[in-house]
Amino acid sequence: MKISPPLLLCLWLVLAPVSGHGSELGTAEEILFLDIPSVFTASKYEQKVTAAPSAVSIVTADEIRKYGYRTLADILRSVRGFHTSYDRQSEYLEVRGFGRPGDFNTRILLLINGVRTNNNLFDVATIGNDFPLDIDLIDRVEIVRGPGSSLYGSNAFFAVINVITRRGRDLQGLELSGSAGSQDSYRGRISYGKRLQGGAELLLSGSRYDYEGHDSLYFPEYDTPATNNGIAENLNREESYQLFGHLTLQDFTLEALFGDLERKIPTGAFFTVFNDPRNGNSGHQGHVNLSYQHLYPGQLEVQGRVVYSSFQGEGEYVYDYGAPGSPFLVVNKDEFHGDWWGGELQVGKQLFGNHHLVLGGEYRDNFRQDLKNSDLAIYLDSRQDSSTQGLFIQDDVQVRDNLALSLGVRYDHFSTFGVTVNPRLALIYNPWEKSACKLLYGEAFRAPSAFENYYHDGLATQKPNPDLDPEQIKTYELVWEQYLGEYLRGVATGYYYEIEELINLNLDPADGLLFFDNLDSVKAQGLELELEGRLGAGWEGRVSYSNQRVQDQQTGELLTNSPRHLAKLNLIVPLWRERLFLAMEEQYTSARKTLSGTTTGGYALTNLTIFGRKFLPGFKFSASIYNLFDKNYADPVSAAHLQTAIAQDGRTYRCKLSYSF
Repeated sequence: MKISPPLLLCLWLVLAPVSGHGSELGTAEEILFLDIPSVFTASKYEQKVTAAPSAVSIVTADEIRKYGYRTLADILRSVRGFHTSYDRQSEYLEVRGFGRPGDFNTRILLLINGVRTNNNLFDVATIGNDFPLDIDLIDRVEIVRGPGSSLYGSNAFFAVINVITRRGRDLQGLELSGSAGSQDSYRGRISYGKRLQGGAELLLSGSRYDYEGHDSLYFPEYDTPATNNGIAENLNREESYQLFGHLTLQDFTLEALFGDLERKIPTGAFFTVFNDPRNGNSGHQGHVNLSYQHLYPGQLEVQGRVVYSSFQGEGEYVYDYGAPGSPFLVVNKDEFHGDWWGGELQVGKQLFGNHHLVLGGEYRDNFRQDLKNSDLAIYLDSRQDSSTQGLFIQDDVQVRDNLALSLGVRYDHFSTFGVTVNPRLALIYNPWEKSACKLLYGEAFRAPSAFENYYHDGLATQKPNPDLDPEQIKTYELVWEQYLGEYLRGVATGYYYEIEELINLNLDPADGLLFFDNLDSVKAQGLELELEGRLGAGWEGRVSYSNQRVQDQQTGELLTNSPRHLAKLNLIVPLWRERLFLAMEEQYTSARKTLSGTTTGGYALTNLTIFGRKFLPGFKFSASIYNLFDKNYADPVSAAHLQTAIAQDGRTYRCKLSYSF
């Protein structure tokens, strides 16, 4: 693996402030690693990360501001073992070497304050500008690796990601924010937060984003006079807005969320007419959540919620139905509408002094799952509904002072395919106060989506398959977490997983039609290493390396879009009196295989952000440069494209200003 000079420099910088001269940088009261952080998502109750039955990462609001992250994809891209790809339409997340291009992020479960955001048509987890929450409203992101179906059910396949929002007390008034960046990108936000009399807390926020994009994008696969010499003109734009409200009163929380995105598609995806401005899609999603949490006498904790969620999407795609030399352009239209409601109830109790028992149930009614496709005729008008019920139990047993056992299992029943049962087992040994050795085993599943079950286009190219079975994964992990003195934290993880019944788009030789089927199986092994340093004086940094190998069990071939090596470094350097900071990121991704069997070259990206605060009351500012050295690189894309890989942006910038009063 080739490591660039900026990465070597940053490695030295992140280790230098914490070796040998720590006493000169901060007093004992300033050191941030004296207390081990807590996580909620791993077991659905608060516990130290060293006690959690999984490998956990937490990204805080302070890091989000200082590193200049613009989207949830930016945040997740910085975390060990994760990387992203972009096809000029959507951002895709790859975890532990697995991330087939265009798979809609269905194998991660994405939560906002514990509420599922994967919709009931595609099971998509949105992480780009289509993520329905403004990034400035995030308090922290909890990333729990490994199977999570024993608590969360479907989609908790590779990871559970819980985005936890700020509260009214975190604003205490009005907050305005605006940013401007490359390619005429602008974002504005207005938020109000307050702790009210009687202990109630209120947060209201609205945001808007507008991106004009590149004036022209060149795709060599379309370089003919008939297709504008491969140039897509003014077709990279996006615009979105988000609304968010959060009210807490004693044990009750009422939350409403709505996000909307419209975008053009410049790539000729889905084999549409290239460079036609009508190619594009839009979507909006949201939810209303009423939750309750109370600690009763005897340490009995009761949590419950009722949620209503909705998703609507439209796509317009231009096709030429005419004979050669006689174009006949027709706009084909997709229309999707999903509505669902659900409820969850959970109780937790400390029993017999050494047992922490969590017991719960969940119900979800997908009462609307509509898929429609039409142009000159209506080819698909599918109106489905489905339901799921789940029961789960987890018992965390403190066997000895330094030895704990976590046992969990969940039963799920789907009206579409029946029953699945998924266990999780963790043995956690703490040889010292700030050390943890975790031996983990878990199983998880992903239910087939309504799109995979029912979508077709009039049987011209694709047919439905309502008899799909869920995908299944078994994962084995060994995790060592070690706090080194007062300044450093190290994590080492080795893992192995096997996937069966993997859903893939295949060609039926009997009729020549595409359809989704359970055919593939995958196995993988990997190693993840991370070293993190943090000081109260403002120095922060982490460096990580991932080695991963993911292959098809039948052929032994490596999977597409699966890098063998990932290396990352994050560093925050205080420049002046807790007011001015320099944040640097270096991210290396090795070569990846495309669907055509070729490979994209490895690349290293460097991002820099200057962040300032406290110069004037209420003001914060930042200036960021992304891909500082203007590296040329491309991401593999799905079979929906004529291209096998799509070039990404070179050097870009953003300036941001926030004011609180």
